[in-house]
Amino acid sequence: MEKAIHMIANMPRIRFSTLPTPLQRLPRISKRLGIDLWCKRDDLTGFAFGGNKNRKLEFLVADAKANQYDTLLALGANQSNFCRMAAAAGATNGFETHLVLGGKKPFKATGNLLLDKLFGAVVHHVDSADWDVWEQEGKELLERLQQMGKKVYWLPVGGSTPVGAIGYVQAFLELMDDARRLGLEFASIIHASSSAGTQAGLLIGKELATWPGRIIGMGVAKNGALLADEVTRLAQGTAAMLGITFDRDGVFVEDRYVGAGYAARTPECNAAIELFAREEGILLDRVYTGKAAAGLIDYADKGLFSKGSPVLFLHTGGNIELFE
Repeated sequence: MEKAIHMIANMPRIRFSTLPTPLQRLPRISKRLGIDLWCKRDDLTGFAFGGNKNRKLEFLVADAKANQYDTLLALGANQSNFCRMAAAAGATNGFETHLVLGGKKPFKATGNLLLDKLFGAVVHHVDSADWDVWEQEGKELLERLQQMGKKVYWLPVGGSTPVGAIGYVQAFLELMDDARRLGLEFASIIHASSSAGTQAGLLIGKELATWPGRIIGMGVAKNGALLADEVTRLAQGTAAMLGITFDRDGVFVEDRYVGAGYAARTPECNAAIELFAREEGILLDRVYTGKAAAGLIDYADKGLFSKGSPVLFLHTGGNIELFE
């Protein structure tokens, strides 16, 4: 395990995030829910309005630069947080950046899409909600760019590759440092899970730290079994890169709070957003963190957390979506 941690410390990385992010107790929501709730504020990673994807991009962009790529090609939805941060990371590190964004081209650019354009990315809209269609369109664009002589670094939805997942292996180790500093022993970590990268990284971090608690991925896009398979495969690929092994034990995705699908709004999500805003002044979004918080609230209401143990909510960012 020490060898793997040493490998992470020596991987190419461009540091543009504000780290470590704060870990704060949420006293008013704790009282409301009857649990000891803490929040890891990865919405405050700073760069380009922040969010969890900055941790991944520090390793991904460094890998692209180390291997002499000149162009980034990222995939996501029209309001993709990842694509917003990829556009900024590309611009500030000398890359031409192309974004393949799923969803009808809006009459007016708002939210993340407005920022994509401000950061100078070339945007290609795909009028589909199907992630497979985005990938196919992305591959066709990749071929065209390569035919133009560009060396293109592929960034799938969420930056969810083994290199990208390392960002959340490192984040988990940071979190354990936070916990030791504050004398906390978390029993559960709850976060929004969509493209597998954050959850896969956390699970490898859990292995390296030999932490005994539960990581609960609150699914926001896919069937739980399908996403759990994707998390497992990505965690295994990340583990192999670090010279360790990983099995499926501990991979858990909760899919009861997705609603009608990815980015589909739910009353429970809206209520969670309101609770966090009015009780703690923390802003969540309607695609990711709001749904994860809705699951957390329901778990607390049903008494599904270990009594007497603090619970951690990992805020992965995304509040720019509120301005869509």
